[in-house]
Amino acid sequence: MWTKYHKKRRLGRFVLPAITIAFVSYFGYHCIHGDYGLKATEVFEQRRIERGKELADLVARREHLEKAVALLSDGSLDKDMLDQYARYQLTYSKDNEVVIFNK
Repeated sequence: MWTKYHKKRRLGRFVLPAITIAFVSYFGYHCIHGDYGLKATEVFEQRRIERGKELADLVARREHLEKAVALLSDGSLDKDMLDQYARYQLTYSKDNEVVIFNK
């Protein structure tokens, strides 16, 4: 019950703005520094680019290995390729040959 002797408090006017500022500050901070914030998005983008390059390298290596396997398959056995692998695995060479290994 309100009486005419009731004093209005100045502190009551600042409760709602203080809660609003705290609410906005909390979510604003987490928009920038949180797990899915702007800084984390930059890190995710860098990882995506790095892994894209790694994927391209692995795809190129796989294609190279698939070509080498195709040359050694039963249907189209390439004798030069077979000779090359045999010499590499057994470290065999003739006396008058110069061997250069490329990886």
